[in-house]
Amino acid sequence: MNRPKADAQITFLPASDLAASGAFYGGILGLELVVDQGTCLIYRVTDDAFLGVCEHLDPIGGRSVIFTIVAQDVDGFCAMVIANGGTVDSGPEHNDRFGIYHAFFLDPDGHHIEVQRFDNPGWSTPGT
Repeated sequence: MNRPKADAQITFLPASDLAASGAFYGGILGLELVVDQGTCLIYRVTDDAFLGVCEHLDPIGGRSVIFTIVAQDVDGFCAMVIANGGTVDSGPEHNDRFGIYHAFFLDPDGHHIEVQRFDNPGWSTPGT
């Protein structure tokens, strides 16, 4: 089975103070803010690589770091994972809060891998 096309990559990190994280990544590092989801800020690092800082991630009991593949074919990624002997940890499902359709997998060390599609196809273009 061919791997569905990935459009971009996002690494999500927990933030204890979203305003301070925003000031650091946007101000000090000068990264471009492309999405403000309220509890999560997504910054452009390169054309197709992004960093998200999120106050809703629990670094102790839950998802502390999430490696995210942005792709239109979330269902195709899930089918590929299953066909290759893996399991889907949760989803695919729509998340109204963040305006995404996504699923999660776990790697052998328990790291969360997410594949997601934004409801807004222009999510990474400023002003859309």
